[in-house]
Amino acid sequence: AVVTITLALGIKEMVRHKALLRRLQAAETLGSATVLCSDKTGTITRNEMTVKKIWLPSGMIEVTGSGYDPAGHFEKEGHKFDYPTAFDLQLFLKTGLVCNHAKVTQKGNEWQIIGEPTEASLIVAAYKAWMHTAEEKIVTEFSFNSIRKRMSVVAEEENGLHLYAKGAPEVILERSRYVIAGKTVRQIDKVWRQKITKINREMNSLGIRTLALAHRNLPAEISLQEDEVEQKMVFLGIAGIIDPPHSEAAKSIQMAGEAGIKVVMITGDSPATASAIAAEVGLEVAHAYTSGDVSAMDDDKLKEVLRENILFARARPEDKLRIVKNLQQMHHIVGMTGDGVNDAPALKQADIGIAMGKKGTDVAKAAADMILLDDNFSTIIRALKEGRRQYENVRKFVTYLLCSNTGEVIAILLNILLGGPLILLPVQILWMNLVTDGMTAVALGLEPAEKGIMKHSPRALAEPILDSWAIFLIVALGTYIGCGTLWMHHYYLSHHIPNAEKIAQTVAFTGIIILEKMNVFNYRSLSGPISKTTGFFSNKWVLLAVVITIGLQVCAVYLPFLQRALHTTALGWREWALILAVAAPIYLLTESIKWVRWKIKER
Repeated sequence: AVVTITLALGIKEMVRHKALLRRLQAAETLGSATVLCSDKTGTITRNEMTVKKIWLPSGMIEVTGSGYDPAGHFEKEGHKFDYPTAFDLQLFLKTGLVCNHAKVTQKGNEWQIIGEPTEASLIVAAYKAWMHTAEEKIVTEFSFNSIRKRMSVVAEEENGLHLYAKGAPEVILERSRYVIAGKTVRQIDKVWRQKITKINREMNSLGIRTLALAHRNLPAEISLQEDEVEQKMVFLGIAGIIDPPHSEAAKSIQMAGEAGIKVVMITGDSPATASAIAAEVGLEVAHAYTSGDVSAMDDDKLKEVLRENILFARARPEDKLRIVKNLQQMHHIVGMTGDGVNDAPALKQADIGIAMGKKGTDVAKAAADMILLDDNFSTIIRALKEGRRQYENVRKFVTYLLCSNTGEVIAILLNILLGGPLILLPVQILWMNLVTDGMTAVALGLEPAEKGIMKHSPRALAEPILDSWAIFLIVALGTYIGCGTLWMHHYYLSHHIPNAEKIAQTVAFTGIIILEKMNVFNYRSLSGPISKTTGFFSNKWVLLAVVITIGLQVCAVYLPFLQRALHTTALGWREWALILAVAAPIYLLTESIKWVRWKIKER
């Protein structure tokens, strides 16, 4: 029950940090993650696309403004550009409007979008030229997917049918036969292809996402088939779109590295763009591989590649699934992000499937173990930290409860062997287990994360919950509790005072509870002294639980109805002084040993 309560409270804390866990067990798995495969767009970056550059065959145009607010203008060579007279720019912007499903609306002082942010950025760019939402009649559409890497629509206008297309620059360029500069249409030759490819590469190297647009006047008799219409196009230009990283992304990636968690970026963007963003957020990348590279590798080669600092660009959902499987075969605990329907198999396969709460599909969310309510990479790292905290807290209260039970067993067993009268009655043991121990165990489960919890490597899933140090504490402190309780019991039995047996039993009953409450502070940190890890006053719930349980025990000793129920008698100040004298060393000595171990580790 204590484990369930602790995990449930931990999940509540994760929700406060915008991470929703769909399974209690996922909290434990989070603390063991060794590899995190993350999307770029909207996870590491903000997913607030803004067209900042438009390259036309007639020259480069800068676009001012940011976000989805259409306030801004066009500049060329540092001066405002006369966009109404630029036929090629007008056609470029119109293509971005027509070949589009997004909507941009104003709500109060905020501009909001419906649909894909990349498409919305094209609409905002057109709005900056005072163009209106496209009203052309769409005859047919050829949708975008990860294989086609392009989208096009056929629109019916007064002068016939027109094809408007957008997609990855290399794909659009391959299907284009002409370029347009101003109003002049020229055939694409080798020089133009090299120039366009170079411009695209340069923009990508700056971390700018690129999208090419194209147009074609269709002959009346043409068959409206994909391969028929998407050819002989006029290459209009390239939109340079920025998507800045989240402000916390770099710090979170650094934290992941310090925690021994490898971050692998898997994105649909170009290798150059992905590499530039990776460099901006401090993600070390030795090589960028594309979907084609992955397809050409056998599993042995892929495993070899996965040992390096790499990223995957132009990746497809099936690539994600294969990467996850190979990482798991390498004995990694894998977290995988995703948002689309096709990402569901990879999310299901991963040890921790992480779906996007804002842009994720219902299918992706159903397949995931965790949902990011803010689609932010930093939230994953916060959740990983919380997962580690929860696991450590489970270790703490399990070790504490085992130690308390060990002390009780030793006291009872040795007393039987010595032939003494009952040291603890069944009702008193029930009082300890249900009232005093349970309350402090739950409070231990609320212990804040220790300093440096994200500075050590992930634990293995097969790692036992009790290590050698925890077992030592259980045995050593449990023995102290048991022997200390037994000594106090026999001390009063040997004095032959009136009502000695009941006083001795009450002293033993109260003494073992005070010993356990002093001992709870030893388990607030298993790694070092409290002052170096969490701080003595950092967990008010433990302090409150100790005060309440000691207060309840005082009531059990002095209130008549509890005296009758628990078979206790009133104690004097000498008995209390003896109990405190026996109980105090269990904390002071253990804390001293922790200090010595801490100093040795620091050397």
